[in-house]
Amino acid sequence: MSSGPGVWQHRAVLGRAGKAELRAVPGVFSGWTGGLRLLLLVLGLCWAGGAQVACAATEIAPAVRAAPVLAGLHSFQPRRATASLEFSPAARILVVGKTQSTFDEKWTAVWSDAESSTGAKWQRAVNLVFGALVGYLFAVLFYMIPVGFGVKFPVVLLVLIFGGIFFTLRYGLINVRMFRHALDVIRGRFDRPEDAGEVSHFQALTSALSATVGLGNIAGVAAAIAMGGPGAIFWMWAAAFCGMSLKFTSCSLAQYYRRVKPDGSILGGPMVYLEEGIRDRYPALAGLGKVFGIAFAIFTVLAAFGGGNMFQANQTFKIMSDQFGIAGDMAWLVGLVMAGLVGLVIIGGIRRIGEVTSKLVPAMCAFYCLVCCVILITNYTQIPAMLGSILTEAFTLEAGWGGLLGGAILMGCRRAAFSNEAGLGSAAIAHAAAKTDEPIREGIVAMIGPFIDTILVCTMTALTILVTKSNLDPTTGLPFAGDVSNEKGVELTAAAFATLGPWAPKLLCIAVVVFAYSTMISWSYYGERAVEYLWGERGIVPYRIVYVLFVTIGPVVSLSSVLDFSDMMLFSMSFPNILGMILLSGFVSQQARDYVARLRTGEIKPVN
Repeated sequence: MSSGPGVWQHRAVLGRAGKAELRAVPGVFSGWTGGLRLLLLVLGLCWAGGAQVACAATEIAPAVRAAPVLAGLHSFQPRRATASLEFSPAARILVVGKTQSTFDEKWTAVWSDAESSTGAKWQRAVNLVFGALVGYLFAVLFYMIPVGFGVKFPVVLLVLIFGGIFFTLRYGLINVRMFRHALDVIRGRFDRPEDAGEVSHFQALTSALSATVGLGNIAGVAAAIAMGGPGAIFWMWAAAFCGMSLKFTSCSLAQYYRRVKPDGSILGGPMVYLEEGIRDRYPALAGLGKVFGIAFAIFTVLAAFGGGNMFQANQTFKIMSDQFGIAGDMAWLVGLVMAGLVGLVIIGGIRRIGEVTSKLVPAMCAFYCLVCCVILITNYTQIPAMLGSILTEAFTLEAGWGGLLGGAILMGCRRAAFSNEAGLGSAAIAHAAAKTDEPIREGIVAMIGPFIDTILVCTMTALTILVTKSNLDPTTGLPFAGDVSNEKGVELTAAAFATLGPWAPKLLCIAVVVFAYSTMISWSYYGERAVEYLWGERGIVPYRIVYVLFVTIGPVVSLSSVLDFSDMMLFSMSFPNILGMILLSGFVSQQARDYVARLRTGEIKPVN
């Protein structure tokens, strides 16, 4: 609806309970820059909670033409509190009345801050808009579904949980039946150097593990115990057990549907098997498979830049700053050093990554577990009681069924899913490059990943925290109340390490830094394969340059909303991946039965 030449009206939601009336006065929405500012503002308002938009396209001012997408906004339904806004082509927002701080007020505060530089204002504006986008995506991906007794689970977690149960039963507990065989393959007894591929079974496994073993094993476990009690660890084990079948499925499919190029390099992963597998098995759904593949690739690239890159660099600097007193103005130097180290490895592709992670991952896991073992040995008398508390509190009904579902089970399953990434499909990109002519064999190797990541490393962290009682508030002797973030989780683990002496938390800092570094180099490969799928080999070099640049700026800037957005892309990967795997599960089940039969009859024999 127009209220005069060049005037654009907008009725929008402004926050959860806030309400404000805004009017247009002469200001800063002129020119192309003003148009971009207006675009960011309107997108933020729309995504923050829905809006009704009406405008006359012929009367949109030159400033708005810089963002023609505005003319297409329509039919958003308002919810919660509403407010009336009126914009002119050269307008500045002025708050007339308010009851609570809202998006538009924060926007106004950003651009009216005379003490901030233009660059700082743009950074805050981007954060503000991405914060609104994150809120919208969170409402979709983490939509809470009632499961009974007043407890709600996020939909993405239910997809991962029931997906794991489905595949575990579908393949007849293959994660149990083939466990010993998986260890034999990892030891190299079935390696054939002449097989197509770029890395060995062991190198593929360590490349995938390097992307999952990290902050979640250190901070996530502590947070799970603090919020869900010791019983949450049991449910982490259960989720990891089912997650093994998810990894088996995705990595087997990644081997069946991979593209071997003339130079021997591999392009594989969910984006490939979702497209080609669904097209081969269900020709009528070929278009759906293509959509799944493209969506997965886009989510992977965004997750690589965010959670796999900037978040790791940012957290690395923060922990180093806390433990070694590095000044904040030296963040750029830490970022530059990390970027150089990452660049040296990723420029060599998966072969170089596999060489590094095959040495780095076992070493860092052994180092971390060794320190945990020392703590456990010094408190060995408490270990039986701690194991008992994990089992008993996993099924305790002291707080009723609602307390059990919403506490131990919810926290355990959530942290396990976030820790080992089973079902997301990321590890399948690394395992697609393994040298083998038996795709099921690589799936069997891959299923060991959740066992090592969650059942082994996370258990070491859990027992260390429990025997030292660092999960208890020292002032009350009771568990910490309220939400416990990853940052607080690191503090709990550091407190457990501090029982060995003031030097021990510095060892934890070293472990976190190494974990973060290995995560960055592995996720660079994941994003690179997704870029190649979307744009071909011409996109690889630009991607690597941008990836290294993001490592550099990660410790310098604070883009928490952008990183949260990227983390959501990480878990968005599970939707197309699990749906596609369910469609292709019959084919995988048939091939798995054939492989097991040939193994038992002696047709498949070790070569080493």
